[in-house]
Amino acid sequence: MSYGICNLSIVPLRIEASDASEMVNQLVFGEHFEVLEKDKKWSKIRLAFDDYEGFIDNKQYEEISEDIFNQLNNQKKHYAGELIDFITDNHHNLTTIPLGANLPFFKDKSFHINNTRYKYEGKVNNKVLSKSTIVETAYLFLNVPYLWGGKTPFGIDCSGFTQTVYKLCGHNLLRDAKQQASQGEVLSFIEESEPGDLAFFDNEEGIITHVGIIMNDYNIIHAHGKVRIDKLDHSGIYNVDTHQHSHKLRVIKKMI
Repeated sequence: MSYGICNLSIVPLRIEASDASEMVNQLVFGEHFEVLEKDKKWSKIRLAFDDYEGFIDNKQYEEISEDIFNQLNNQKKHYAGELIDFITDNHHNLTTIPLGANLPFFKDKSFHINNTRYKYEGKVNNKVLSKSTIVETAYLFLNVPYLWGGKTPFGIDCSGFTQTVYKLCGHNLLRDAKQQASQGEVLSFIEESEPGDLAFFDNEEGIITHVGIIMNDYNIIHAHGKVRIDKLDHSGIYNVDTHQHSHKLRVIKKMI
C-alpha cells in the first residue's frame, strides 16, 4: 500500500481513469489518501476523511510515507477559514487554496508536506463548533454555482456543500447525500428540527439525491443551480423564484 497527499489547490476525482471521465468529487489542498492501484498515468485512491474512492492523475499529488499518513490521521485538524487565500512555500512560490483546505502539521502560521514548508496567515478553523455555527458557516457559500462533484467556493454540489460546512465546524459527514442520510437521528416532523439539521430529498424511484441545511422560519439553504435559500414545508422545497416545489422531502436528520 502507498499513500499520497494533494499538493495543488483543487484536483478532480474521477469515476474512471480518464480525463474525459465524470468528476464525482474533488480533493482540496492538503487532503491525504491511500493509493489502492497505480498505473503509468492514474491512481485509484481512497480518501482518509470519508473513504471516498476514485481516480486522480499521478501528476496531481505528492507521495507520503505510511508514517506520515498515520500521523495525519491522528493529528488535530486545521482548515483554511478564508473563502479564498494563498500560501507560500520555501521558494516564495504562491499557491491559491480554497475554504476548507487542509493545513497539515499546522503551527505558528506554518505547516509542511514532506520537506516543503508553507506559510499561511489567514483564518484557521481548528475547533469543534456548536450547532449554532452551522448556518452561519453555510452563508459563506451563498450564490456559489452548482458543480457536480464540487466542494469549493468555485463550484459545489448539494452534499459537497453540507459536508464542507460541517467539516469547517469540526464535524464529519460522508460525501454523498444517500450516504449522509445513513448518519444521524431521524426527526419525525419539521417542527422538531433546529437550524443546522439536514433535510434529505428523493427522486421518483425513492433514491435520496438531494440534501440541504435547515434554517430558522422553515427556510433551507442548499445547492441547486447555486447555493440558495428557499422555503421548506412538509412536501419538500418550495422554490421562491419559480413558485413551485423542486424537491420531495424524504427525511429530516439531526446530525449533532
